[in-house]
Amino acid sequence: MIFSKTLLRQRSVLPGFDLALGLTLFYLCLIVLIPLGAAFLRTTSLTWPEFVNVVTSERVVASYRLTFGASLLAALVNAVFGLLVAWVLVRYDFFGRRVIDALVDLPFALPTAVAGITLTGLYSANGWIGQYLEPLGLKVAFTPVGVFVAMTFIGLPFVVRTVQPILEDMASELEEAAATLGASRLQTFIKVILPIVTPALLTGFALAFARALGEYGSIIFIAGNMPMISEITPLLIITKLEQYDYAGATAIAVVMLVMSFVLLLAINGLQAWSRKRQGK
Repeated sequence: MIFSKTLLRQRSVLPGFDLALGLTLFYLCLIVLIPLGAAFLRTTSLTWPEFVNVVTSERVVASYRLTFGASLLAALVNAVFGLLVAWVLVRYDFFGRRVIDALVDLPFALPTAVAGITLTGLYSANGWIGQYLEPLGLKVAFTPVGVFVAMTFIGLPFVVRTVQPILEDMASELEEAAATLGASRLQTFIKVILPIVTPALLTGFALAFARALGEYGSIIFIAGNMPMISEITPLLIITKLEQYDYAGATAIAVVMLVMSFVLLLAINGLQAWSRKRQGK
């Protein structure tokens, strides 16, 4: 009994709970809560009618629609193809697999300005890809489609790197057992594989969505930045800051922050529901 109590009282490698919790809260306040609180505080310099007028102007609403719509669509596309890429990298052994695996991380390491210039060069009217698309009536550069392409490019690694470890830990015997019981490939995917990877897939989707919402550098080069057409909200915030309209910039930022938080909260709730269904 004494020996078991001694084991329970062994000191942790990390600091005690009180100290660790205090340092955690201090760091979060310093890095996250104080800057966000300052944004909300700055917005209070506007009256409520002024605030509503700023955040609901036609130009701002159009930027919301493009930013959130393109981010959501890009995250959905990345969820599908990110799962496919992760599956190929985990389940198949082929020549060049390690190279492709390394290329997945390229959007992480590539400076956003370089990514934007590269994408613009590829999809412009005289670019390697754009010169074949534009005769078909498919204009990518300097349109909302370009915004979607840039968001998809920077969001793919988040899905792949989130799903890949789950697939690596999942035993292939599960698929073999399902096939033995007479399940088709589609049934095996829907009833065996998808429930296991869904929480990780939702996490990757949320990360890709959040990354696309805040992206600026790679988008402004390929978007064209035309008001009411291809202007994203982060660019509008920068524009107001350059005009020394700090209250207007923070008002738009606060609305974007609240909308992003609500959407991410809903995704986290969906993750929790998915885990609960699996009994985790």
